[in-house]
Amino acid sequence: MPITRIEPHDEFLRIHFAPGESPRHADFHWFWLRHNSELDRHPITQERIVCSSELPLDPEPRSVRIAEDADALDIDWGHRPDGKVSRYATEWLRAHSYAADRDSPPAPPSDIEAVTVDFARLEEPLGPKIFRALEQHGLLIVRGYGLDTEALIETIGQQGLSVIETHFGRIEDLRTDNTTNRNTDQLGYTDSAVQLHTDQPFLDRPPRYQLLHSQRPAETGGANFVVDGLAAARYLSGLDRPAFELLRTVPVTFHRKQKSFERVLVSPILDFDAPGGFRIRYSYFTLAPHQRPFAEMEAWYRAYNRFAKLVRDERHQYRFLLQTGDFLIYDNWRMLHARTSFTGARWVRGVYFDKAH
Repeated sequence: MPITRIEPHDEFLRIHFAPGESPRHADFHWFWLRHNSELDRHPITQERIVCSSELPLDPEPRSVRIAEDADALDIDWGHRPDGKVSRYATEWLRAHSYAADRDSPPAPPSDIEAVTVDFARLEEPLGPKIFRALEQHGLLIVRGYGLDTEALIETIGQQGLSVIETHFGRIEDLRTDNTTNRNTDQLGYTDSAVQLHTDQPFLDRPPRYQLLHSQRPAETGGANFVVDGLAAARYLSGLDRPAFELLRTVPVTFHRKQKSFERVLVSPILDFDAPGGFRIRYSYFTLAPHQRPFAEMEAWYRAYNRFAKLVRDERHQYRFLLQTGDFLIYDNWRMLHARTSFTGARWVRGVYFDKAH
């Protein structure tokens, strides 16, 4: 049963076996492979001489290759002065395949071309295009629309979406010299980087959609990036079910306090039972101190940090820069968004929408 192909991932190695055989493929954690290396056995008794607790939890192999006869896998862990590699016989791998033919959810998408359109080349009305993109991808980037935010609001309104006024006002002028909005004592009105988050997680019903309409780009920086939080949650469920279950069930506290506004809300980060469908609440800058039993706090932080590292991986992000007249619209219940720091007089207009009730 030869190995036909190997597929390395960050957390595991997928091994593909010959067609027509069972299993078709199997997944093995790198740590499991490292722990089961025959190099860590006594040469006479073949007993283990290394405990898994003595090994690094995140081994990084120097090389992985199929043996010349395709009946074994060789992994160079890069730590032996004698240069010996770990060899895993194909039949042994098949016999010990604890994740045979596993169906793994795909990683969050990052193909920016799939979610970007040129306004001048649109072959259909803008409103329906926006609505379909939000349903399918969770976002849409439109290049070259122009600067008329009110006209854009009217177009979006024709799809049954209404502007939602918040404690900032009806339209946010996200600029460092803001004089038009209330409660501007928050990161969005500075030139600092703002890492991935959802907006208004401290509200019972956060606004469903947000429009970010570029009026003027920064001199340097100010790029946007967006992550599909629903895809990230599903991906995590296939990698680390205990972490996923903690994020789905453990309530956390979001607390926003500004000049003339304060709100507190308690909710899990991943809410699959929210009215209207899946809702992610994720905002590192409005999280109150975590309150978990002492014996559960470390497990909670491991789960939270596992998810944070997953979404902060640039391979899982849509990354782009809005030029003058471009806009982004995204589903705030599903997507996380962020921006890099910048210099200069960057100006983006922000508007929240929700379905008319």
